[in-house]
Amino acid sequence: MSFFPKISFRCEVEEYLTEVFRNNELITALGTQEAENKYQSLLSRLSHPPSFTTVRVNTHLVSVKHVKKLLFEEIQKQFKGLCVPVLEHPKLQDILLIPVIGPRQDLQKHLSEVIVGAQCGYAVLRGAHVYVPGIVSTSRFLKAGDLVSVYSDIEGKCKRGAKEFDGVKVFLGNGISELSRSEIFSSSGPLKGLGVRMIEPVYLSPSFDNVLPSHLFLQNLPSVVVSHILNPQPGEKILDMCAAPGGKATHLATLMHDQGEVIAMDRIANKVKKIKLNAELLQLNCIKTFCYDGTKALSVEKQEDEQEGPPFLPESFDRILLDAPCSGMGQRPNMAYSSTLKEVTSYQPLQRKLFTVAVKLLKPGGVLVYSTCTITLSENEEQVAWALKRFPCLQLHPQEPHIGGEGMKGAGLSLDQLKLLQRFDPAAVTLQGMDINSLQDSREDDLISLANKDCIGFFIAKFVKSKSK
Repeated sequence: MSFFPKISFRCEVEEYLTEVFRNNELITALGTQEAENKYQSLLSRLSHPPSFTTVRVNTHLVSVKHVKKLLFEEIQKQFKGLCVPVLEHPKLQDILLIPVIGPRQDLQKHLSEVIVGAQCGYAVLRGAHVYVPGIVSTSRFLKAGDLVSVYSDIEGKCKRGAKEFDGVKVFLGNGISELSRSEIFSSSGPLKGLGVRMIEPVYLSPSFDNVLPSHLFLQNLPSVVVSHILNPQPGEKILDMCAAPGGKATHLATLMHDQGEVIAMDRIANKVKKIKLNAELLQLNCIKTFCYDGTKALSVEKQEDEQEGPPFLPESFDRILLDAPCSGMGQRPNMAYSSTLKEVTSYQPLQRKLFTVAVKLLKPGGVLVYSTCTITLSENEEQVAWALKRFPCLQLHPQEPHIGGEGMKGAGLSLDQLKLLQRFDPAAVTLQGMDINSLQDSREDDLISLANKDCIGFFIAKFVKSKSK
């Protein structure tokens, strides 16, 4: 059941992806028709949100049980008494899962319309209200308090301030406008704050605006898995090479009981500020943030005694997380991917530069975890094949927990090597909706299994650096 159109790409990117998902290894293993079915299923899944909202509990400050109780009460309040369960994960004991109800196909559309940008639209599909900066267009006579239908301009073709729009738009649900059209498009400067309060979203997910901010971190399930696989220990020195906005860095610090040192780097200053803010909000003190380009983080000369930031000497870190910049094709929902083929293929060389630095910064016996939120072979399995050939000191290691599927064929890796990788593939489950009745009839084990599979597209590889002889 596909409620939204399949994700669309530029022609050159579509041709590139078609080759990836029809590669000879895959066709030999699955057959042409099965490979094609899986690819088409993936395209459909990517345009829809995951079936669960995942929140990570800040166990540094509060217990999972306590937050579960508070969150259940908050969701009942938001959903006007609708009884939606809050589930604990048996293998990820610091997260809570909230089923997403939808798509709801019985909503009546209103004459008054609000058009939002694609990114704002995706946030709405995952439980957010509409904030003024995301609004592109409204009906001519919109007033505060009006019932409105909200649509996403997925192709980015609506002109800001337009009074009507006949282009491609996707219905996101209904809400109440908090402002008039003139206030939204005020000439005195861009407004901030709430623009439309969603009351009937197509996908019913809880809003987390100012909900237990120091106790919760909204994070996709595979992103939580990554930190558990790195498994940092109290007192260790950890490097998060591309750390913004800080979800994984703060998780690493929490897993270490805030004891040791987490160096969180990013090359964009505003993003580094975000990491700092998140660390402060979650009351974590062992995180040290630096605005620095990870490709230049290796020093060949001895540092000054007082210098604690980058560049670092070789073999400075016990464990390193390289959650690499990537093409982001695994993010959901996404109905129109706008990057060019040149942009998509630019990530592999950057990832290799970062990886090379990471290997040199890692202590012998140390752990390096590489991850991306994309679906291509070139940024995932091909990088593993390259790394194993380029760095004989690295060995692939089993991952715990192993919740996703094995790696994808096509990069020349052996079956044993593919089993050591972890690829979260949204195509692993049939596209289906969830209503309150089917939710209440479902077994908890089945819901957990669905949450493990129906998440964003993601890839994880774990390496251990052999000790010097």
